[in-house]
Amino acid sequence: MAQSGPPDAPEQGRSGGLDAFVASVGTLTARRDFLAAARARKQSAPGLILQARQRGADEIALTEVRIGYTCSKKVGNAVARNRAKRRLRAAAHEVLKTGGRRGWDYVLIGRRDVTASRPFPDLCADLARALARIHGDGE
Repeated sequence: MAQSGPPDAPEQGRSGGLDAFVASVGTLTARRDFLAAARARKQSAPGLILQARQRGADEIALTEVRIGYTCSKKVGNAVARNRAKRRLRAAAHEVLKTGGRRGWDYVLIGRRDVTASRPFPDLCADLARALARIHGDGE
């Protein structure tokens, strides 16, 4: 029996809308963007804290979603913080495809002892619930 290799990569532009999502996502890097998000809407969830703000008409790229990730030293050492941020990135990639809104900045903040150890489906559900509350779509 011959071993099969890894599945073929999806053709460019045929991945069910994923390419459009990836092309329209930016990363928050400037401190002023994180501070602006901190002054805006906040929603806590068991696995994370979500901060979100709608950008104004005078700001750049209203057509894209921008995401920032942060974990303080309370989360743990550098290895623990990086693990928590990787999990937040993966959850954002899963959830913001459908729950994110263009023209918004989101900051995902890791929580001590929870973000790195919470089951991934629960972490995604936490983010989806927080997004729904931020945008007034639920609960």
